[in-house]
Amino acid sequence: MEDLRREAGLLGDGAPGPLPRTLTRRVHVGPVAVGGGAPVAVQSMTCTPTQDPAATLAQVAALAEEGCEIVRVAVPSADALDGFGEVCAESPLPVVADIHFDHRLALGACARGASALRINPGNIGSWAKVDAVIDAAGEAGIPIRIGVNAGSLDPAVDAREDLTQPEKLVESALSFVRHFEGRGFPDIVLSAKTHSAPSTIRTNRELSARIPTVPLHLGVTEAGGLGPATVKNSVALGVLLSEGIGDTVRVSITAPPEEEVRVVWNILQSVGLRRRGPEIVSCPTCGRCRIDLMGLASQVEERLRGVEAPITVAVMGCVVNGPGEARAADIGIAGGDGQGLLIAGGESLGSVPEGRLVDALMEEIDRRYGDGPRP
Repeated sequence: MEDLRREAGLLGDGAPGPLPRTLTRRVHVGPVAVGGGAPVAVQSMTCTPTQDPAATLAQVAALAEEGCEIVRVAVPSADALDGFGEVCAESPLPVVADIHFDHRLALGACARGASALRINPGNIGSWAKVDAVIDAAGEAGIPIRIGVNAGSLDPAVDAREDLTQPEKLVESALSFVRHFEGRGFPDIVLSAKTHSAPSTIRTNRELSARIPTVPLHLGVTEAGGLGPATVKNSVALGVLLSEGIGDTVRVSITAPPEEEVRVVWNILQSVGLRRRGPEIVSCPTCGRCRIDLMGLASQVEERLRGVEAPITVAVMGCVVNGPGEARAADIGIAGGDGQGLLIAGGESLGSVPEGRLVDALMEEIDRRYGDGPRP
């Protein structure tokens, strides 16, 4: 174990080795590889009733369009199993069955085409019930994500007053991993989540150090609305992903699930791990700005959602840094007094009236990177 930690650069005895995520075992959720150095996979979860497969599939399609790669679907009761099966049969994404409390739902989900299971052994019941789930997943040839949350720990660990919350999460997770591997089932992904960014960081750092071969699923749970959740997840996941920790990600946001996927991609792009679509560079504005930069930036962001090219687009407000930043981007606009410069490939293409700036920018993006005007 110490050799693995040293190879991962977790022991300070010289130059860092490969990032920890290159050490994790690779599992497959449908066609999507998780772990073993594969790209960090993007996940979200539907919030429609699973008993309504048409509504659930519509949401899955919307998530796929935003770049989601794995979707989790709740199976809260037996009457959701048939709808879950329809979703699995028609989903463009691999579907993970989210199971709590009743192990029989996991067995039913396996029989109806789940690409993976997510269970928390702490609330499934006896080890015999957990073992039945393990056996069913093994027969179906699908992995299991072991989910550990602060609210549903291994009861024996939760009762210990000598442990902090991160320590309880780690010990509980380790006990579950040992059990699964002892049953000859290594096809697992592990998550340990709290609503606290510092606890999330401490917990996952320790898990990565102690079980470096187990793929980790990251996220801050119960993180709140769009603004607070974006900040919490960006802080925690940004730190961990920058350290090479984490193989797949879902951010929890009290908002439409498409927002979760957008935030995940922004985080992955910000830490330099993955790129999908344009990156917008825009200034915060100041008293020198003589153009409606906030309105322009919002319009550009909205209209760029139809663009897949991984380009950098600058939307700048004044002459201090604007032209220079726009020239450093692939394409951009730099505002003046009621007008702005259109700049592409480091060269100015001329001045454009404010009312035409966004249209002129999108027309040039289409000409250089697209296949026709966008709305």
